[in-house]
Amino acid sequence: MSRVLVVGGSGYLGAELVRRWVDAGHVVFATYASRPASSPAVGWQALDIRRRDDVSALISHVRPDVVVNAAYAKTDWRTNADGAAHVAVASVRIGARLVQVSSDAVFSGAADSYAEDAMPDPLNPYGAAKAAAETAVAAIDPGALVVRTSLILGDGTSGHETFVHAVAAGAQEGVLFTDDVRCPVHVGDLAAALLELSESGHAGVAHVAGPDAISRHELGRLVAARDGLDPSRLPTGLRADLPVPGPLDVRLDCRRTQGLLRTRLRGAREFLAASPASPESPNTPNTPKAD
Repeated sequence: MSRVLVVGGSGYLGAELVRRWVDAGHVVFATYASRPASSPAVGWQALDIRRRDDVSALISHVRPDVVVNAAYAKTDWRTNADGAAHVAVASVRIGARLVQVSSDAVFSGAADSYAEDAMPDPLNPYGAAKAAAETAVAAIDPGALVVRTSLILGDGTSGHETFVHAVAAGAQEGVLFTDDVRCPVHVGDLAAALLELSESGHAGVAHVAGPDAISRHELGRLVAARDGLDPSRLPTGLRADLPVPGPLDVRLDCRRTQGLLRTRLRGAREFLAASPASPESPNTPNTPKAD
């Protein structure tokens, strides 16, 4: 049994990590920025990750064996970059195993695909902040694990799925880009992989995403079809037409990391073919891969 701290535990990925660690019988603490999730078995702690002294005091008090930093704010450098450094300093001080969740936004999309040893070349402030966080974490704690992932979906409540539902129902205006390609991952698969990797001796960078490279529009159509909505109601657009720079086609090469895992990372075409009422993921932290 380990003591685990999930920084950003009230977020979409964080909540799934919390649930799985509790189910596995560990002692779980989690932080929140505004309000805790409804998980009574968890030691919820309010935390502003941007405040270095607060981060240090909390981690020194909880003294976890494992710290996973899943906190982020799309437009806040202090949360994404400075906050990650604060967590790393506090974690290494007590000898905790650190897992930093990063993003495919650290890449420009200029390459055909990106392996774990690819150098970040971000195009926008969010990607730059996540790249800075990676650099800080590696410098502060060479034994830490940095996990880059892609679009995270689940069974209807992720940000992308919620947006698709709203657009298809006519409740919100918007378009789904045909030129914005990612490798989506199911939140259950990602959480299972993070638990498994946290218990390994693996350090450095790992890529954890699905094997399907798919546009946001095709992804939206799959979500709509799964949830009984009309895919033809989803208008198309081009990410390249926006004035704000950003990566277009970013494909994470996850073959090396998948070879380390028992957890099987499913592609979006597979996990979106299932009913949203079906089990969230066939993977558990100790489930062998299918042959």
